[in-house]
Amino acid sequence: MEILQLVMTGITAIILFVFGLDNFSREIEQISGDRFRKFLGSATNIPIFGVLIGALVTMVIQSSSATSVISIGLVNAGVLSFKNSVGIIFGSNIGTTITAQLVAFKLTNFAPIFIIIGFILTITNSKASIFGKAVFYFGFVFFSLNLISSTLEPLQSNEALVSMLTEAQNPLYALLIGCLFTALVQSSSVTTGLAIIFTQQGVLGLENAVPLILGANVGTTATAFLAVISLDVSAKKVAFSHFLFNVGGVLLFFPVLLIFGYKLAEYDQNPAIALANIHLIFNVTASLIFTAFITPFTRFVDYLFGEGKMDFERIELLTLKQDDNFESVKQNLDTSSEQLFRFLQENYNQVTLSIETNYTGVFNSAEKRIEYVNYLKNQYMHYFSSAVILINQKNESKALIKLINQFDYLFQIHDSINDLFNVKRVINEKYIELKGDLLLLIRGLSIKTLDVFDEIASEMLDMKHQSERRLLSAKEKELQHEINDVSRSLLVLMADTSREDAGTLINFVTYSQRLKDKLNNFANLHVKIDVPADSNNELDLKT
Repeated sequence: MEILQLVMTGITAIILFVFGLDNFSREIEQISGDRFRKFLGSATNIPIFGVLIGALVTMVIQSSSATSVISIGLVNAGVLSFKNSVGIIFGSNIGTTITAQLVAFKLTNFAPIFIIIGFILTITNSKASIFGKAVFYFGFVFFSLNLISSTLEPLQSNEALVSMLTEAQNPLYALLIGCLFTALVQSSSVTTGLAIIFTQQGVLGLENAVPLILGANVGTTATAFLAVISLDVSAKKVAFSHFLFNVGGVLLFFPVLLIFGYKLAEYDQNPAIALANIHLIFNVTASLIFTAFITPFTRFVDYLFGEGKMDFERIELLTLKQDDNFESVKQNLDTSSEQLFRFLQENYNQVTLSIETNYTGVFNSAEKRIEYVNYLKNQYMHYFSSAVILINQKNESKALIKLINQFDYLFQIHDSINDLFNVKRVINEKYIELKGDLLLLIRGLSIKTLDVFDEIASEMLDMKHQSERRLLSAKEKELQHEINDVSRSLLVLMADTSREDAGTLINFVTYSQRLKDKLNNFANLHVKIDVPADSNNELDLKT
């Protein structure tokens, strides 16, 4: 009975540890997730910089799995190149060793202090309150480890258990256990933290703990594999690179362990500190070796998966440069708005094709394009906020506001396209098969809508189109007639109770109407925004 209670307490403590670590990572990401993503995306072509960035980010969020998943997302979005992401992956393994170091040097004793400080920060109304939960869960992680340590303490008197765990066993067995356990809990920090606690208590021998943490390095790649199931080839290459790197590191280190592993049992200094240092040395050494051969490494992965060309061209992200002025910002935004508008037109075409066909590839492509625009929305908002510092004149302020409105309409168009795509999701979820007459109606409506897209795009390229108000064009009138005709046809078909497909498409017509109105609103803005020079009209910054 006593043994059962001990086991239950130990399992509970481990669950609390996993819970605390997961929530700590989430809190840090919520505080500065966008900054981290931007930081990761700024990795240069110099591989060692990527390694350092990956290490630093992982040190902060305390999760190499989270870093790898973020990197995968950036690669999938076309923000980060595959080669640069590999350096970040290498560095993430170094960053995760900080947990082992903190445990080895018994930071667990200070856990209550962090919990108390975190709680106080949470209940205050100060600016620092946003860090309250992060500090709380940081302390909670090490409090849980302290609880695990206290739970294991009685096991020191169990001679049979201590003898079994401290005596040299098959290192392959320990490696496999570390791999499987880490894959189960989705965190190598959990495995290494427990291993160090075990060695501190004298329950686990150093010679068995080392292959355990090596296995943890391999097991942590399971998270990345789960993240790329539905993503493209580039993202899959990042996940495979993470796996290949960790397996390769183990293969390099394991022969040394097999030959000299028995000497670990003779180590008479603090085994926990030794284990943490071995963990650090292993990851740093592996990262440096693989970074030195990063070009042949990435070529090998390219050879296995193919070049993995993007299924659509990404829009070049805008960044504020030191020599930029408002005129250059305006030109960049004008060009970018044209690119984004054409991209949205292609998205609309992809969405309607996904409704007309049952091809999974078309559906997945449409979904990915929509997710990419969601990512772009945040990037543009950041660029606008940065561009404000370049405003020196009142007319420039007005021009920037008009540009912001222009992009706001573009993202409203995107929202309507997303609504149309949700119609396809409903069709898939309810296994509704659209009959030929409805498919013809959708095709006719999409053709008219694409004509309006083309017309507005031509107007955007026309430098002379500067009117204050734009009249409803012939193409837009034709589209409105088509929407009305499709709506009437659907109402007639809905009278037939056997036509479930007709009722499903009512929302499609509604969203098409909204899309047409938003296209008109966008077209009514000044397509080209000129800012006349007015040196005497400077903003009074004091007001």
